[in-house]
Amino acid sequence: MDATHRATWDRYAAAWKADGGPEKRALFEQCLAQDCVYTDPLVRVEGWNALEGYMVEFHRQMPGGAFVTERFLSHHDTSIAVWTMVNGAGQPVGDGVSYGEYDAAGKLVRMTGFFDVPGSNP
Repeated sequence: MDATHRATWDRYAAAWKADGGPEKRALFEQCLAQDCVYTDPLVRVEGWNALEGYMVEFHRQMPGGAFVTERFLSHHDTSIAVWTMVNGAGQPVGDGVSYGEYDAAGKLVRMTGFFDVPGSNP
């Protein structure tokens, strides 16, 4: 495992939990390329502004929500993170896996989340 990629991933996960724009932006500067692309079963966003908007909407729907990385593997500037989504009380409410790609500076350029969407699986 690449400790640098793990540290970058942890900052990215912290950005999902961060309350305010300045705190989020400071984390973005440390871990994300400005032209990053985020996708999950519900959305595709490009760049810091769009990702920040999606994170704000996440918190509107789940105040205090966050992601806890349970397992992290990386090699060749890619990573897989197995995570648990928790509510504001720290109770598990979902789980999933995310795939990351890193640039030469060690920042995330692509993050792809995989999780079950209620009602989408028979």
